Amino acid sequence: MSATLGTLLHELQPDWKIVAFERLSEVGQESSNAWNNAGTGHSALCELNYTPRGEDRSLDATKAIAINEQFQQSRELWSSFVERGILDGPKTFINSTPHMTFVRGEKDVEFLRARYALLKDQPLFAGMEYSEDSRVINKWAPLLMKQRLKGEPFAATRSAAGTDVDFGALTVQLFEHLSENGVDVRTEHEVRKLKRQQDGSWLVKYRHSIGRTPGEIKARFVFVGAGGWALKLLQGSGIPEIRGYGCFPIGGQWLKTSDPKIVSQHHAKVYSQAPVGAPPMSVPHLDTRVVDGEASLLYGPFATFSPKFLKQGHMLDIVTQVRPHNLGSMLKVAFTNVDLITYLVSELLKTHKKKVETLRQFAPTVKDGDWELLQAGQRAQVMRDGKLQFGTEIVASADGSIAGLLGASPGASTAPSIMLELLRRCFPDQYAGWEPALQDLVPTLGTKLNDDDAAASSAMASTAAALELTA
Repeated sequence: MSATLGTLLHELQPDWKIVAFERLSEVGQESSNAWNNAGTGHSALCELNYTPRGEDRSLDATKAIAINEQFQQSRELWSSFVERGILDGPKTFINSTPHMTFVRGEKDVEFLRARYALLKDQPLFAGMEYSEDSRVINKWAPLLMKQRLKGEPFAATRSAAGTDVDFGALTVQLFEHLSENGVDVRTEHEVRKLKRQQDGSWLVKYRHSIGRTPGEIKARFVFVGAGGWALKLLQGSGIPEIRGYGCFPIGGQWLKTSDPKIVSQHHAKVYSQAPVGAPPMSVPHLDTRVVDGEASLLYGPFATFSPKFLKQGHMLDIVTQVRPHNLGSMLKVAFTNVDLITYLVSELLKTHKKKVETLRQFAPTVKDGDWELLQAGQRAQVMRDGKLQFGTEIVASADGSIAGLLGASPGASTAPSIMLELLRRCFPDQYAGWEPALQDLVPTLGTKLNDDDAAASSAMASTAAALELTA
C-alpha cells in the first residue's frame, strides 16, 4: 500500500518531498513478503466468501464484481508501471495461474453450481468453466483427483484468467524506483509518535531501530501503511476517526513443497469452503506459487494465535490497543464469536500429521515427509461496533492530512484502487488536476467494466498482453 501510494504521488507531483520509514532492514518483509501471503491476485474468480447468501438464500455477486473491478485497475496500473520502467519485467512479479474452486458434498456442490450460474455471464468472469466430471477436473488439476472415492459428490470451477502475484517483489521494485528517483527511503527507522501541530501539519517522531537515535520531521500529509501496527499509530495521533476500532490478530502457517514431481501435477490456485467458525481469510486453498522463478505449492492457511499485530511485533500489542472507546466492542466480539475461538483452539492443537491429513481432503495421495511447515504473515482483523470486519478500509482525518489502512483481505491485490480512492479523499484540491495523469496510468478509471462486454474484454486483453499473461 505505501509503495503504491508513494509511486503514485511521485508520478503526479515529482516536486514534492516524500520520506518513507521502514522499521525493518528491508522493505516488503511483513505482510507483503512472498511467503507471508498466498500471492493470489484476488479477483473473486475462486473465493466463495465474495458471493454470500442473502436472507432469502440467493447468492449476491455485488462484492465479487467490485473486487474484480478493483483487480482490473491493479493490472492496468502495473502495466503502466512496466511500460514506464518503474517495474521490471512482468514475470518478476506476476504469472498466469488458473483460479479454481473445488467443493465436495451435495450442499457445497449446489452452492458452487448456483455461483457459477450467477457469474458465468458477467463480463469480468467471462470464460469461467464448471464441471462435476472427474475426467475434466483431472485435466485441470490432476493432484486433486488421484484416488478420489467413487460416488463422492464434487464439483469445480476454473478461470484461466487467474494470476499468482509476488507482492514482496512488487513492493521492493516500487521502493527501489522511488529511492533511485529522489524519494528518501529510510530502513531501520521506526515511527514512534505522530503529533498534530498548530498549523495543521504533523510532527513525525522516529528513532533508528539499531542505534535508538531519535529524530523528527514535519509533514503536511502522513500515510500509515504499517499493517496491524497502523491501529496503534493512528490511536496515538489522536484523530477522532479511529475511535471504536480495535484489532484481533490471527496468524497462519502453510504446508509447502517444492518437489518437482508433486508441483508438476498442480498448476492452479484452488479454493474451497471455510470450516465452520473460520474467518474468511482462513479459507483452505492449494496454490501454485512462483517466487524468484521457482514454482512451489502451498496449502493452508492453518490458523495460529499470537498477541502481536505484526510478525515482528510486540507481545503486548493486543493489550496496549485497549481504550475506553473500543473496550465494549472488543468484549462483544469475544462473547459473540465463540465458534471462532473454538476454531482457533482446534487449529492450534493440530500436529504436522493432522495438517497433512487436512491437505489430503484436497490431494488424497500426498505424504507427510514431502511437505514442510512455514510461518505465514500476521493479520490484524478489524473489530468495530461489536463485530469482526473482514474487509480493507481507509481511516482518514476529516481534513485529509493523515490516513491509514486497516484490515486484511483482499488487501494488496486491490492496493491501486484503494490508494486511488485515498488520493480522491485526502487531496480534494489537487485531484481534479491529477485526473488526466491518472487516466494515463489507469485508462478505465471512473468506468465500470462489468457494465460493458466490449470494454471489459478489451481492457483484460490489453493488460494480459502488457503483463505477458496467457489469459
